Amino acid sequence: MDYKSAGVDIEAGYRSVELIKKAVGSTLRPEVLGGLGGFSGAFSAAAFKNMEDPVLLSGTDGVGTKLKLAFLLDTHHTVGIDCVAMCVNDIACAGGSPLFFLDYIACGKNQPEKIASIVEGVAEGCRISRAALIGGETAEMPGFYPEDEYDLAGFAVGVCDRKDMITGKDIAAGDVLVGLASTGVHSNGFSLVRKIFAQELEAGKEALDVYDERLGTTLGKALLEPTRIYVPALEAIREAGIRVKGASHITGGGFYENVPRMLPDGVRAVIRKDSYELPPIFGLIMEKGGVEEDHMYNTYNMGIGMVLAVAEADAAAVIEAVKASGDRAFRIGQIEAGEKGVSLC
Repeated sequence: MDYKSAGVDIEAGYRSVELIKKAVGSTLRPEVLGGLGGFSGAFSAAAFKNMEDPVLLSGTDGVGTKLKLAFLLDTHHTVGIDCVAMCVNDIACAGGSPLFFLDYIACGKNQPEKIASIVEGVAEGCRISRAALIGGETAEMPGFYPEDEYDLAGFAVGVCDRKDMITGKDIAAGDVLVGLASTGVHSNGFSLVRKIFAQELEAGKEALDVYDERLGTTLGKALLEPTRIYVPALEAIREAGIRVKGASHITGGGFYENVPRMLPDGVRAVIRKDSYELPPIFGLIMEKGGVEEDHMYNTYNMGIGMVLAVAEADAAAVIEAVKASGDRAFRIGQIEAGEKGVSLC
């Protein structure tokens, strides 16, 4: 008896490492020390040695039950992007620039080509966010996960000068709220999505691959569209010399939970729902699932993946900087005096 007979294929692990080397190498920055295969990832502090008061920022997250759709559609690179986005967007919210990323994949059976596809997506997310993929772990766990399933999580570290941190403490009545467009559902609320579309999921890949005129694509592709990475947009704003007072990544809990997280006491965010066009995927979810509108805004990003609070005088320039970075932004509301919280009207 050996380890392979127990369900763990060490040779498949070696094969996976060989397949991901090119993708990992494409993310490296000058500060990365050593190569793939070490016991730890090393990153030189030269990246921030010239800052007055460098602050390290970290974020960790997974992709959640969106993975179930990846399994069903046998599409795995997009969830790698999701994994990176969920971590680096949180760092960007604090004014940070991501430095490096590590991933963790746990699977029932190591299928090297599938692992390589996941990591290629992770690498793409790292390239977009300019983070180096300096390490990770692939754990083969037979008997714990089904052979064709896996879990995926990640961890990112970023940095900013303390004076440049986005804290929300100076947000005041009269400030403007700018919303950055999402690419769809992103990576939250998929337990409800799977319940609503249970019939389609039960029917399998063919049902999800049917073109939907309302969506302009198939349901499967619309739901698997990866989470938007907002690091380039935030960096474009910073490079334009514009100060962002507060930032909120709209993830689980939607607007009602996340927007207040950036607010100081004594002010309230007022968001106009008609200030931008609602992506059709959310209308479909609401209609097919019979989900009340308030519950939608308490669960999903509803087309806005990040909300920024900026001075009135800076709002137009912020929207232009975001546009120049390749993203879309809308003036979606304002800050008013009142009890801390958010109103949607």
